Amino acid sequence: MYQTSDFNVETAPPTPDYSLDKNWAVLPDQVPPILEDFMDESNTKKADVFFIYPTLFTDNKNSSWNADYTNTDIRNEVIEKSAAMQASAWCKAANLYMPFYRQAHYRIFVEPYATQGQAAGLLAYQDVKRAFEYYLKHFNNGKPIIIASHSQGSLHAKKLIQEFFDNKPLQTKLIAAYLVGVKIQNSMFKKIKELKTPEATGGFVSWNTYKKNKLPKRYEQWYKGGVTTNPITWNEEKQSDEAQHLGVLNSDKKIYPQSLTVEVIDGMLWSSVPKIPKRFLLSFVKNYHFADINLFWADIEQNAVLRTKTWFKQNSL
Repeated sequence: MYQTSDFNVETAPPTPDYSLDKNWAVLPDQVPPILEDFMDESNTKKADVFFIYPTLFTDNKNSSWNADYTNTDIRNEVIEKSAAMQASAWCKAANLYMPFYRQAHYRIFVEPYATQGQAAGLLAYQDVKRAFEYYLKHFNNGKPIIIASHSQGSLHAKKLIQEFFDNKPLQTKLIAAYLVGVKIQNSMFKKIKELKTPEATGGFVSWNTYKKNKLPKRYEQWYKGGVTTNPITWNEEKQSDEAQHLGVLNSDKKIYPQSLTVEVIDGMLWSSVPKIPKRFLLSFVKNYHFADINLFWADIEQNAVLRTKTWFKQNSL
């Protein structure tokens, strides 16, 4: 059990000031060295990606409800685990903007803390919203936008889509939203729809990954009924084979292509055990949530480039 006290906004970390570069994990002119290998020669692209990272604040000895983004260890974890291993997949397609925010502690997703932790989740979203508003006003300059996210980040991204894009003027600037690692349904949006072809734009894709032929205990509650995109074919095919898979980004920073197969079921993406180093250890893991993006890193990279090029073709003068 987590040791915690009631949420109190007065004891939360200070509100981030997004006019300060230090409160962004990544900006196009502020690229951490660990990301440099993923960047191409073009520092300025015609499109942007706004990436919202997942829950990394999981220390059960920490009683805080929200992460202190000024803490060096927390900042390094965001850059090393999320920027380098996740957000990097979109760097070839667009300029990366990735704000630090007061992410809510993992306990908000665990009973009996879920109700108590709603305020912590809202605080986190308020940071993301402020960062996005600052980005729109000072950085975007009318460029089309990719929204990309994972896990807790996708809960915040869903709200951003609802508040800023869905049936709003900014919808015309949406290349695609990659809302990965949470249950997303078409009914959550008025005009933003599931993308069902690799080149489609203006909508969203989503998936949750689990070991093939296994189901999580909370499948019915957390996953069933959610949109599940095939992140290898990007169409309505329910299965794909190894030859179609472009590559896993492994912890050794190497890409391993043709290493897994997938099957789409209701609300869940089943994956085979990927053929990567230390594969034996992964054979004991059922929940691939931590690798929702890594498993399809090269597939995402290519798809983001394709959708971005398509958006510009559709919107050329």
